[in-house]
Amino acid sequence: MTAENTTAPGAGRGPVESSEPKQAESSQPKQVEPSEAHELILLDEPSNADLRGKVIEAWQEFARALAGCLRTLPTGANIELTLDPTASGTGDAVYSVSVEVGADGQIGARAVGNAVLPAGFRLDRAAVADMVALGWSPPGVIAGSGEHFGLRGSTGDAGKLATTISRTLRDVYGAPHPAFLVYLAHDARDETLPVAPLGTARAEVAPDENFEADLDEALAAAALATDGDDDEVLSLDERVRTVVSAMLKSEPERLQVDSDGDINIRAGSAMVFVRVRDNPPLVDVFSPVLTEIEPTEQLYVKLSELTNRMPIGRLYCTQDTVWASIPVFGRNFQATHLMLAVQVMTGLADELDDRLLGEFGGKRFFGEGDKPAHRDPGEHRTGMYL
Repeated sequence: MTAENTTAPGAGRGPVESSEPKQAESSQPKQVEPSEAHELILLDEPSNADLRGKVIEAWQEFARALAGCLRTLPTGANIELTLDPTASGTGDAVYSVSVEVGADGQIGARAVGNAVLPAGFRLDRAAVADMVALGWSPPGVIAGSGEHFGLRGSTGDAGKLATTISRTLRDVYGAPHPAFLVYLAHDARDETLPVAPLGTARAEVAPDENFEADLDEALAAAALATDGDDDEVLSLDERVRTVVSAMLKSEPERLQVDSDGDINIRAGSAMVFVRVRDNPPLVDVFSPVLTEIEPTEQLYVKLSELTNRMPIGRLYCTQDTVWASIPVFGRNFQATHLMLAVQVMTGLADELDDRLLGEFGGKRFFGEGDKPAHRDPGEHRTGMYL
């Protein structure tokens, strides 16, 4: 929560929440004859996934990874975690937490305070109280904290510190999902220090100005994955990971895969999921466009019209979420088809959320000018992220 609209950290909503994710309500599936089994694939929608559970799991993974990072950073190293302003719509307001490792395993952290935030994005009294409740000392209290909130600990407290920092970024600064965070680590000589991935948060890198070359690289990687003897051909899942990792300039084993087996791709303000199915072979590229939307006849008519105008894919609404989905055939898999689906889906989510929001309301991904809104203390943050 940022600006003048803040929400107290909700009890039981932290990234180390251990309760089982609440499953979406659904009716009992009807029995089908064996001859109808091939139609079941149409009933297995990505919307069956527990969206809130995905968000909770992502924060838990981020907190665990951050704790591990803090335990292994060398003396003098520091890491900065920032809510990406281009994705969150916070403009010139930069919400960040920096952590530095001192001698004898001591750790000092600083969190941005109101003195360095522009008007309209400063923390109100409730948010300041939340910071203190999480363990932060007010600006200037801890030596060296200056205009920032300060926090002290040690590598032995890495787990506790990681949880505090995670809840600060999520509950006070308003990060709806770790994918909206970027991080950068430096050593004692202020040189870039590579660290293990922090969940779905993104390592800060230079802008990519040669996307076409990346696509060529992805195609070449996919070709290598499918060439050779039959016994050496990779499975569909492995080929998909090869292509996606090449597009993201990463390695297949470092892709972010959630408990449902979905690959998570963050691009700008859009979140895209890639799901691989074995029977029949199919790759589904999908994205939640709007949540907390009221299903109406007008909405269904609009989604039908838009779907009819789409060359590939479809739009549909289940419960209170509008989904966009583009299938890619797994048989005779073509890397170009997957890359096209990912590109189209990313642009589609960015365009349609504004259009549908204006007509039907609901909640969207963060767009330019959007700011986190006030929420009830017991309200979960899935809608804000999705």
